[in-house]
Amino acid sequence: MKKFTSGIVAFLLFSAVAIAQQGTSVYATMDATDAVSIKELFPNEITIFESKHTQAAVLISEELIHKIHDNVKTHGPGYIFRASEEKAIQALDRTANRNPLVDFTITETTFVNECLDLVDGTNIENDILDLQSYGTRYHNKPQAEQAVLDQQAKWDAMILASGRTDVHTRIYEHVNTPMPSVILTIDGANTPNEFVIIGGHIDSTASPSNNDSSGADDNASGIASLNEMVRVLLEKDFVPNRTIEVMAFAAEEIGLVGSAEIAEEYANNGINVAAYVQFDMTGYQGSNSDIYLTTDWYNSSTLNNYLAALMDNYNASGAHSFTYNYTECGYGCSDHASWADNGFAAAFPFEADFGEHNPNIHTSADTYSFFNTPEHSVKFAKLGLEFLIEAAKPQILSVDDFSENAIRVFVKDKTLNYRLNNTVSNVKEISVYNVAGQKIFSEVMNNEEGSVQLQQFAQGFYIAHFTLENGHAFTTKFILN
Repeated sequence: MKKFTSGIVAFLLFSAVAIAQQGTSVYATMDATDAVSIKELFPNEITIFESKHTQAAVLISEELIHKIHDNVKTHGPGYIFRASEEKAIQALDRTANRNPLVDFTITETTFVNECLDLVDGTNIENDILDLQSYGTRYHNKPQAEQAVLDQQAKWDAMILASGRTDVHTRIYEHVNTPMPSVILTIDGANTPNEFVIIGGHIDSTASPSNNDSSGADDNASGIASLNEMVRVLLEKDFVPNRTIEVMAFAAEEIGLVGSAEIAEEYANNGINVAAYVQFDMTGYQGSNSDIYLTTDWYNSSTLNNYLAALMDNYNASGAHSFTYNYTECGYGCSDHASWADNGFAAAFPFEADFGEHNPNIHTSADTYSFFNTPEHSVKFAKLGLEFLIEAAKPQILSVDDFSENAIRVFVKDKTLNYRLNNTVSNVKEISVYNVAGQKIFSEVMNNEEGSVQLQQFAQGFYIAHFTLENGHAFTTKFILN
């Protein structure tokens, strides 16, 4: 949610007479400054219990929530639903960040590019139109539950066609909404207890009636991008080292309800989530750059840096090129905030710079015809594939010795020896990875030939990654014996 500007505050003040003084209220947390601004305008519609760390625990009327949705064109709800006053106050104490489980690396260039070549915008377009056809997916409407069940059926059909027995789906029933979520899991082959998760919400909203909230961009586009990632991974028969989960969340539009319950359960059960990335609104290109990484305080800078490195590596040029930049989206603007709220590393690549995103969200005009092309969503599907493959890693690293003519490597007495062939550059850095894709060794160099001692490592299969001063990189496999 964008910070309240004087123009928005004035608009809400002009609309204050329309706020009813009865109706239900919800406990929530929100930006503390926004809470004070709203309290000044609507003293009877919001109660502030406590403020801490730029957040406020509040009780806010349903009527005021609808008025904010109607008159402030934000992305997310701008607040996070809490089940009680106690839980709202407890949420003000930020959960400590959990220790990162993986050293994010980029080793799967050949396989990733093969997957990028398979991304098909027609599939994304068809999926957006399918979700739009429900008319509404507001969380308490029958169509919302049906959309989730149909989403599960779509994934199940993909899994059946692939013949995979290590891929499965499940419905997640919620406490605070009648709408379920659905989760697809690809079991990890070697370290199944480490999870790499992506997701997006499948509900929609368009006040006042929510009978015509087709939500093509917000968020049929994100779900369609996720579907294409799943389709490509299954077509390529990708078996991950770490477990991958893809989630379509219920009730994001009323305060991140579905994702909050799932993320809290994962945290309470000690699930090892290496990273979570949100795909919410991928269809409309309103800014000069293609993808915008959100940088609000609850986003992981480490994970953002990794997504940027992936785009630098795979999308800087060539057939899959696109650009990226950075933006802020405000408090609790999408489901990634639920994961960050529970201490997990979370990120949110978004369709545009905030303020330049789709102006029709949360209205009946959020239809596919407004942007009328899947090409922007294609870029997000490619970024998602890059992230899933490189973060989860394949069961066995699929590194090709494409650098044979550029670099000579041989191992003797657990010493890795190398020599560049026909190059005017030097080796800048050498990194060594194990079969799980974890970086176990790194050393800065400045030469065309040399050696590194690896006596501390056991016999077995490893990957060496050579970074040159001119920006080029070579990867090769070797065996320590």
